[in-house]
Amino acid sequence: MDGHRRLPHEYPEDRPLFLTWHLQGAVRSGHFAPPGKLSSGEAFAWMDRYLDSTRKGPLYLKRPEIAKIVVESIHYCVGLGHYDLHAYVVMANHVHMLVTPRIDPSSFMRSLKGFTAREINKTLGLSGALWQKESYDHWVRNEDEFDKIRRYIENNPVKAGLVSKPEDFPWSSAYIDMNVDAAR
Repeated sequence: MDGHRRLPHEYPEDRPLFLTWHLQGAVRSGHFAPPGKLSSGEAFAWMDRYLDSTRKGPLYLKRPEIAKIVVESIHYCVGLGHYDLHAYVVMANHVHMLVTPRIDPSSFMRSLKGFTAREINKTLGLSGALWQKESYDHWVRNEDEFDKIRRYIENNPVKAGLVSKPEDFPWSSAYIDMNVDAAR
């Protein structure tokens, strides 16, 4: 968040990982100034509230054709065996995922962000960096924390005022497609 790279991180094997990344320019210098001295968890929560409420900077991910690229790519990586997917949400300017990595997280993040950047830039007629280089990550310590993070991710659109129920937001693991459910 301050321009200094924090990677590479060490990740315990077979432990869930909470990941967040955002669009380049979503957090602009001088606009990201959390109050006082905060722990890393408090700073993350402050940044997430900022990302949910800001109407400045790029908001490409709120466009359905762009969100779809990200969601399909997240699921594609599951098929490649990169991770087990537990929860995700694609917001207007950032993405949250809860996964259990099956390969090095920096490897699948590089692949996921690189592919989606190319596809999104092509769709929007843009070039250059799409995603902020650094991603936030936190390995999950226990089952209670896992459940709390999953609820946090899936309730993000509700807290941001986009929908009244998590299952109504189409770019989330909580989404229930009534057309698909009706066909079953």
